[in-house]
Amino acid sequence: MAFLQLPCSPLTLRTTSCSVFTAPPIKASSNLSLPTSSKPKTTKFRNWVANFHSKSLSFLLSGALSLGLSLTGKYILNKPNFVGAGISEAKVGVNKPELLPEVFTPVIDVAGFLSDGQVWVCLQERRIAQEIADLEKDTGFKLRVLAQNYPDTPGLAIRDFWQVDDRTIVFVADPTFGNILNFNVGASVDLDIPRSFWSRLAGKYGNIFYWKEKGEDASIEAAVMAITNCLREPVGPNNCSEVK
Repeated sequence: MAFLQLPCSPLTLRTTSCSVFTAPPIKASSNLSLPTSSKPKTTKFRNWVANFHSKSLSFLLSGALSLGLSLTGKYILNKPNFVGAGISEAKVGVNKPELLPEVFTPVIDVAGFLSDGQVWVCLQERRIAQEIADLEKDTGFKLRVLAQNYPDTPGLAIRDFWQVDDRTIVFVADPTFGNILNFNVGASVDLDIPRSFWSRLAGKYGNIFYWKEKGEDASIEAAVMAITNCLREPVGPNNCSEVK
């Protein structure tokens, strides 16, 4: 898979009566380890730059976040560790399957951004879930949304729950470090979508000014619609050139 990124007061998972979807089981990709190198500093720097756009969702979900990662929009699910450029803070790993809902859903809202008990908010969550279901039916790509405030998150447990594979985009909405939009992009998706799309998407709908003014729910829904619009475009040199 290709990478993405990600913490506050304890929150309880809120489940709603919103739409539930089922998905066929798909075997998740195997773990890889970060390469090590004893080459000269120049080579190390080049390797670091090459790896900067392939951070680990495992790292994200286990609590390591970077302000810079919020703007890159690119990561890899397989690699369990990442050492940033002095702006990452390692945290204790999180794996809380007890926070997962009892039935399958493509949207898990641990933070309550989309399911705070208001009817219109529940309808918004249902719209997002339906948009995701339609996208998967039409394109085969799987979009999954996790709204969290670390460490109140199911963490690594979502990989098995969602059967994350190379055709999966995991969208983690976590406002801890300012930019709320973080993405883990599967390898097959990475072949079709320009990497610049994710950083432009984070810059437009994930910046702190946008979600502070519009609300976390508005930021999440706008990002979901932009992603589905992008994935429906024909693959070519100009696909996903605009964040709609």
